[in-house]
Amino acid sequence: MYCMGNKREYNLNKISNGVKYDVITIGGATEDITFYTKEGILINNKKDLIRQKLLAFEYGAKIKIDKSFSGFGGGAANAAVNLSNFGFKAACLSAIGGDERGQRILSNFKKRGVDIALIQKVKNKETGFSFLLVGPTNEHIVFSNRAANNQLAIGDYELRIMKNADWIYLTSLSGEWKNNLEKIFSVKSGKIAWNPGHRQILTGVLNLSKYFKRTTCLILNKDEAIELAISLKKYKNKGPAFLNKVKNLLLILSSYGPKIVLITSGRHGASAIAEGKIYHRPVIKEKQRADTTGVGDAFGSAFIAGLELYKQDIKKSLLLASKNAASVVSLPGAQNGLLNKKDI
Repeated sequence: MYCMGNKREYNLNKISNGVKYDVITIGGATEDITFYTKEGILINNKKDLIRQKLLAFEYGAKIKIDKSFSGFGGGAANAAVNLSNFGFKAACLSAIGGDERGQRILSNFKKRGVDIALIQKVKNKETGFSFLLVGPTNEHIVFSNRAANNQLAIGDYELRIMKNADWIYLTSLSGEWKNNLEKIFSVKSGKIAWNPGHRQILTGVLNLSKYFKRTTCLILNKDEAIELAISLKKYKNKGPAFLNKVKNLLLILSSYGPKIVLITSGRHGASAIAEGKIYHRPVIKEKQRADTTGVGDAFGSAFIAGLELYKQDIKKSLLLASKNAASVVSLPGAQNGLLNKKDI
């Protein structure tokens, strides 16, 4: 049940002061349409460090789609479903529109065991959706319409609930994201895992460093880590030989305060740094490769699950995250291949 307030509907299933979540994920929730085609041409673009591969199509052409798939996504939604699978009490803090797509997202959350008491429904806004293009090597490109996700608002009610959570898992923010970010990081209790979005990364390390100091685990892919590194003057003109080394990226970003920095590098595996020690985990070969949709969310949130399940053991957490990522890649969509507690 929802009630109106400033064109926003809030769930009336209010959470009492005594209710505590293991994790609250914050960010986007979407419905995804994925389509596959082998007609694109991959172009190496190594001179551009943050766009090293391009997928091209003939301009003005009609492109054949081999198959398509409809599912659910969004960074916060994917992480919440994954953490719920691992047995954690998870709630998702996202904004949806008052449309059928939003209702389908709510139904999926209920089916997956994710608490929806923090979901905000925004009147006269469409729910966010994404088109995902899967190319010749089953890698994907996302065309994202944030829509209602832009209307996410963090208020006193949300902050009160967040203070009682063991973890906040923060993903890409849009809309009034600077105001929301300030409020989220004002919460002094609990741990924060942060997978910043493109808008946040574009502001650079110096603007984000005050938040890094409060971050328990900073989660990035290699391209994002490079973007952050070159936002600093002393690394801006460093060449590919330096910036393509994940060890250098880990050392740079960890110096700004996160307790753990986790960087994924696709088929080259993942690396982490904690208390000055660097860990690496090679990729686990998937049984089959459907597409890479949601693999970053699957890896990052499984790593956080591992920290709790294995009492901060980085190696075991990386192994769990790698297994989960390999499982997600083997099935289409962001949430279909996720492991659960029985699998581990």
